[in-house]
Amino acid sequence: MPHIGPHVTLDDPAFIHDTASIYGKVHIGKGASVWPQVVMRAEMFEIRIGARTNIQDFVMVHVGNASPTIVGEDCSITHHATLHGCEIGDRCLIGINATIMDGAKIGANSIVAGHTIVREGQEFPDNSIIAGVPAKLVGTRDNGAANLVNARFYLRNAQNYARGIDRFSEADIGFVATGEAAEAAD
Repeated sequence: MPHIGPHVTLDDPAFIHDTASIYGKVHIGKGASVWPQVVMRAEMFEIRIGARTNIQDFVMVHVGNASPTIVGEDCSITHHATLHGCEIGDRCLIGINATIMDGAKIGANSIVAGHTIVREGQEFPDNSIIAGVPAKLVGTRDNGAANLVNARFYLRNAQNYARGIDRFSEADIGFVATGEAAEAAD
C-alpha cells in the first residue's frame, strides 16, 4: 500500500508515483521524481534527494546504522538500485541493480555500473567510473554532461507523467537534448 509519511518534506517535486512508499525524515527536492514501487525509509537520520534527481522504479533507499543517505542534484538512481546510508554527489548515474552501502561516498559526475556493489566505507573521487563486485575504480572521466542529459530526460518525463502524458513530443526531445525548450510542453 503506498504511503507518504508525516515527516516527509516535498519541496515541489515534479512527480511522485502513487505506488511509492516513503517513511520517516525524507526530503525530496524541487523537480525530483520518484517512480513506481520505490521504497524510502528513514527511521533514524534522514534521506535527502536533490533537485531534479530521479529515483527510478523499484529502488530501495534506506539510512545506514550510523549514517544518512544523501543524493545530490541531477542524479539518476536507476531501476532496482539500493542506496543504504551512503552519499552520492551531483550529476551521478547509479546503474541498474547497483548497491551502495553504509558510509560509502561517490564523487560528483561519476557513474556506478549496473550490478556493482560498493562496500561499506568505500570512497570514490569526482569523475569516477566504478564497476565490479566489490567495486573498483575502472576509469576517470567527467561524466557530468552525459549524466545531466539523463536527468533532463527524467525531469521532462516526470513533468509529462504528472499531466497524464506518457509519450514524448518533438519539443520534449529538444528539451532533453539541449535543455533549452520550454519547461513543460502544452
